[in-house]
Amino acid sequence: MKKTAIIPLRKNSKGIPGKNKKKMLGRPLFSWVLGEAIFSNLDEVYVFTDDQEIIDYIKREYSWSSKVKALLRNDENASDTASTENAMLEFAELIQNDFDILCLLQATSPMTSAQDINAVLNEILINKKDSALTVVNTHRFIWNSDGTPSNYDIFKRPRRQDFEGLLIENGAVYASTKEAFLKSKNRISDSIGLVKMPEKSLVEIDSLSDWEIVEKLLADRQKRNKVHMRIDYLVLDVDGVFTDGCVYYDKEGELAKKFDMRDGMGLEILRQNQVEVVVMTSENSELVAERMKKLQIKETFLGVKDKFSFLTHFLSQRNSSFGAVAYAGDDVNDLANICSVGWSFTPSDATDVVKANADYVLTHASGSGAIREICEILLKYNKRYEGI
Repeated sequence: MKKTAIIPLRKNSKGIPGKNKKKMLGRPLFSWVLGEAIFSNLDEVYVFTDDQEIIDYIKREYSWSSKVKALLRNDENASDTASTENAMLEFAELIQNDFDILCLLQATSPMTSAQDINAVLNEILINKKDSALTVVNTHRFIWNSDGTPSNYDIFKRPRRQDFEGLLIENGAVYASTKEAFLKSKNRISDSIGLVKMPEKSLVEIDSLSDWEIVEKLLADRQKRNKVHMRIDYLVLDVDGVFTDGCVYYDKEGELAKKFDMRDGMGLEILRQNQVEVVVMTSENSELVAERMKKLQIKETFLGVKDKFSFLTHFLSQRNSSFGAVAYAGDDVNDLANICSVGWSFTPSDATDVVKANADYVLTHASGSGAIREICEILLKYNKRYEGI
């Protein structure tokens, strides 16, 4: 069965202007659910938007995944008054109903994981439901507007551990068979399966305070999932790690960057001890390409904006995991990886938000021996795994 997902995005947002493109933990908001969708059991994922800038970004940044596509939605179905169902029906018509299961993913639910998406799909594929959605089991006491309790007896107030609570939609994932969707013209209908997600996923992003809460929850989740093991890969940003973050320009463009020669020797010693060095930068720089060629770093990736998804892709190709990675970055676009890898490092002059989230703040500044310091730390750290 062909499993197709739609991530509907609107250009305009009144609560938080430019919400879908705003950086959450260093990634555009929509990238969180898009990245999970890529590594789920979905066959294809469409970003459906009226924002041409997002469409261009998708085509440029996710060329490494054949699953990801971008499609322009009409202005009428991207207005404040248009329903999500209208957008889904427009989308289905544009792709000529070429799907067996249609999955709706919401960008405003960045806590969604690939496992959540797969569980919803399995309600249809395995449990033979016509549709399914994600819910949260809340143990809060609910009241009606007339002053009466909705879900408990006020004279027999239950203990939390004895209270079943209520199931509430969290708006993260919905799925439907083609037949059920086209018949009902609704995201869910007929027999409906339920998939529980953690209660933290219930927070909706309608204000900047909501944004800060969810960003903190995401960072905490990534850090809790860290696994410590032998480091097989050192992944490095360039500007602000290899260099001091400065670049020299003349009228012809980029002229020069300064690199520390001691860093190069440290990386050579690290490779001799079976740690692969990987360079991942958001910039497209010929100077960087030439320097990495000189350092014999074969795995050099330029122009990578969504570093978290790309690193996930890189590791999946090598049957490895984030626990085997040490990562060094200095700015917000490194945050997702900083919070997720086995060990994260940042130079002493990095941005404050990165220093607050990194495992290790180095004593050396960027471009002044920071990488050499990382190499020496990792060589000592990996010794504990010798002979295992």
